[in-house]
Amino acid sequence: MLAEAIAPAATPAADAEGQLVRLSQTRPGDAGVIVDVRAESHPGDHGVGLEELQRRLLEFGFVEGAELEVLHEGAIRRDPIAVRLDNMRIALRRRDAEDVWVLLARGPTRRAQ
Repeated sequence: MLAEAIAPAATPAADAEGQLVRLSQTRPGDAGVIVDVRAESHPGDHGVGLEELQRRLLEFGFVEGAELEVLHEGAIRRDPIAVRLDNMRIALRRRDAEDVWVLLARGPTRRAQ
């Protein structure tokens, strides 16, 4: 998968179409496409095993090719975040969002509300 070539501590890679980042690094208005879901960060911080976390993310619809837009972030430490994932709205903890890699469109795309 595309994100496997990126070390976990690496900075987001610039791309001709956008920027590859972890979902946890996004802000409201950012939009893009999921390129990888790989639970590997901070084992033990999630309350479940990494395999279980990855399974849950995939079952929620965080799969390669899904279109995503960040809608909202919480007031306390910007947690949780709300995203539009294809036609669903999902809220998840920022530490869980760290395991989802997104190819952002060139710059934020803010939708009119």
